[in-house]
Amino acid sequence: MLAFLLLFQATTDALPPLPTDWSRLAPIPYVDAPTITAPLVKFVAGEVAAGRCAMQRPSDGHYVVKVDVAALVDQDGILRRAVPRAIDCPTVEQYSAGLVTSFARANLSDGPTAMWYRATLVYDWQG
Repeated sequence: MLAFLLLFQATTDALPPLPTDWSRLAPIPYVDAPTITAPLVKFVAGEVAAGRCAMQRPSDGHYVVKVDVAALVDQDGILRRAVPRAIDCPTVEQYSAGLVTSFARANLSDGPTAMWYRATLVYDWQG
């Protein structure tokens, strides 16, 4: 068990830390870019309607919620971490990180080294 823990620590220590400046992160290297479908938007709309997000209703009723997720991808094209940027709506933040993780499964290009990327999810609906 100790050997496993030491190997795990050595593996995670070798991964790059989360950068502070997300604007410099390259887009996540999806092989096939995912689509935000109506059922995915419905969850976010429900969270906003339930008041679990600190968002004001737009005057025209048209909501656009963007969530950036920093994604650590290893050299084998496997997503190792997904960290959502805070938008004052924890359920939507975690939901978005989960979607990026799901979208990435067997859908990322290999790279020369482990590095951080950015995925931006946009939920757009008329409320």
